[in-house]
Amino acid sequence: MSTRFPQEAVLRDGRRLVLRPFQQGDTQALFDFFLRLPAASRRFAWDRIDDRHLVEQWGRHLDYAKVFPLLALDGSKVVADATLHRRAHGPLRLVGRVKWLIDPDYRGAGLGTMLVNHFIDTARANGLKFLNCMLISDLEADAVRVLLELGFRETRFPSYGTDPDGAPHDMSHLVLAL
Repeated sequence: MSTRFPQEAVLRDGRRLVLRPFQQGDTQALFDFFLRLPAASRRFAWDRIDDRHLVEQWGRHLDYAKVFPLLALDGSKVVADATLHRRAHGPLRLVGRVKWLIDPDYRGAGLGTMLVNHFIDTARANGLKFLNCMLISDLEADAVRVLLELGFRETRFPSYGTDPDGAPHDMSHLVLAL
């Protein structure tokens, strides 16, 4: 982690947030954030974020070299959770994977761009050569747009993903060469 935290972040609308890594003591606040998200967001999350046991495991098994979890807080309330995933070995050891969830009340104000920019800086400082992200093309179109604006390149895969009901969805694989 090359950046010093906590950091103040000012959104385009003037709201001030604090950015800092997730810590074991944040488990309840992170779980509360996940439960506040709309059901549609929770159902398409990569992990079972409505499973308290899973969130507690994340808090107990923090390894910032493997997964760097970054929170955005408004006071004591978590309003965004973003993660940069890295591998220590193998052919993808120089590739980082980005995931994030943002409270709907904080979307469209530049928070996603700030979080991804932190990960771009972190990835470069740690010698990564690429960042990637896989998104549901239609449901996460705003996130796809943010990544494209940051220089990511998109490859779309028709019917590559499946929702919890079994319906297919196009997926966008976005890659940024660092």
